[in-house]
Formats: sequence, structure tokens, C-alpha cells
Amino acid sequence: MTEGRRLELIVPEAAVGLRLDRFLAESPDVRTRSQAKRLIDAGRVTVDGVARKSAHPLAAGARVVAVLDVPLPTTIEPEDLPLVVLYEDACLLAIDKPPGMVVHPAPGARRGTLVNALAHRLGLLAGVGPADRPGIVHRLDRDTSGVLLVARTAAALEALARQFRERSIRKRYLAIVRGRVTRASGTIDQPIGRHPVERKRMSVHGQRARAAVTRWQVVERFPEATLVRLAPETGRTHQIRVHLAAMGHPVLGDKVYGRRRVSRAAPAAPSCARQALHAEELRFTHPVSGDPLVVRAALPADLEEVLARLRRDARKPPKSRDPLDR
Repeated sequence: MTEGRRLELIVPEAAVGLRLDRFLAESPDVRTRSQAKRLIDAGRVTVDGVARKSAHPLAAGARVVAVLDVPLPTTIEPEDLPLVVLYEDACLLAIDKPPGMVVHPAPGARRGTLVNALAHRLGLLAGVGPADRPGIVHRLDRDTSGVLLVARTAAALEALARQFRERSIRKRYLAIVRGRVTRASGTIDQPIGRHPVERKRMSVHGQRARAAVTRWQVVERFPEATLVRLAPETGRTHQIRVHLAAMGHPVLGDKVYGRRRVSRAAPAAPSCARQALHAEELRFTHPVSGDPLVVRAALPADLEEVLARLRRDARKPPKSRDPLDR
């Protein structure tokens, strides 16, 4: 193959039957499916030593080797931004990402990102993943707060990424949703794909949908909203937000998926400046020691204030109705 940095991946059971380009695009070293296809078309990817096409279905245990482009020099500017560190050692960090912070630089968001803050704290982490998002194992949406893992070494990055691919990392989220959810718990099992019309959105009626499963449980109910704990078993784009909207209870403050009506008539829910979604907990295996780790992030002040308002309003006596009113 052409000279470059080698990426070696073993196909887990969870990825059996997945197309080669989709599997490769889920690696933290390959940013998009189009980049995966370009590498495959250039003959820089093999499966068990044989060059394959993008649509090649993968078998469990197959060895995928890709020769990546040599990273270009990074242009990330270190910035002294406040970070709440939940856990730190020589090979990884766990950050409590605040709402409103983008994870890595992108068009329209070149500064003020988590990567800019990490560059100031840790240096540029050369060779730990792509040059524009070094150390980033997974992502949270701009307006989602909570636990986010960062790798400090290439070995830790690959080990943690493998756990995400194999779905061995356990994730827990908290969401405040519109409307009163009447059931105590349940599972949403609806495939998610790109919205057929609005290309920046995902949908349970989307194109090329992939399996997506989210388990949920009610934590606290209010007349106009519900606090729900969620455990996504898959990691599709916007999965929790899409599934809750499809359930008829979109995340409070979600400007993209919150336009649907709630499933039952309810008073107007309180306002929320951002989507009320928080990554509460991650359970995973330490990439070096093999010890189990649990990292938790407390609910941030803005969502605590929303809950406080909901609790105050729930204690108010209902307004009496004039019997002469029609």
C-alpha cells in the first residue's frame, strides 16, 4: 500500500453485515463516510489482506487495515478556557462539557471549542487522532452538557473507540421532555436515518436508516413536563432527541426536533434556553489497567433551575373555574 499511518481494526459482532465504508467512517481517525470511500477507492483499505469495495459486508473478526493520509500541521489555537475535569490520568480525561460549547473546530466555530481548551491544557496531542480534533473519542451536541471522554495517547484513543464500536460503554442521560409521560418505562426501537427532505436533521422515517435502540425510565413527573433517564444502546446521530420526538415527547428547548405536538394535551411547558439534555454518566473499562470506571456529571445549574420552576408550579393549587363560564 501507499506510505502513511496504518489503522488496524477488528470487526466486532455488533458490526456484522455493516458496509466497509460505514464501518470505517465510525473510527475516530476517519472523519466522514466520503473520506472512507476515498481511501477505499484509492486502494488504501484491505479486509483480511484483500482490497474490497465500499459496499463490502463485513464479517465478525475480520481485520480491516487502512493506510491513512499523513496529518497536516494543525492550526488549532490554544485558548485558556475553563474546563471542569471529572477524571484525569496519564492516558485519558473525562470532562464535564458545558452547554453551548462545540467539541471541535468546524466551519463557523473555529474558536472557543473544547479542542481549543484542551490544546491549552494538554498541548496539541500530535498523532492522537485527526489533527483538527486530537484526542476526541466521541462527541456531544453543542447544547448538550455532561460527560465527554478525551484520550491523551493514540493507544487510549483506539481502545476507547473500540469500546464505543462494540457498545460495551454504558451511557446514561437525563432529559426534561415536553408533556406528561404516563408510562413508567419503555424501549424505543426505531431505525434512524437522514431526513428525506431536511438534510441537517435525522428521522425515524429517514433514508438508509440504521438500527437504533433507546431505553428510558421516568424519574419525575410534572403537569406539563417529565424528567426522564435514558440509556441509548446504539450511538446514532441525535438518537435520543429523534427518538423522544418520535415518541411524542420532544426534549424541552430542542429547536430542531421540538416542533411536533406532545402526545397528550398539556399546559405550555416552561421555556429553556437550550435543549434540556445532559450526559449524566459513562461506564467503561480503563484502556490500560482494564479496571471498570464510572464517571458522573451533576445536572448543571440551568437545568436544575428548570426543574425548580416545574416543582414550584406543580405545588400551586389549580385555578378554580367559574361555573357560569362556557
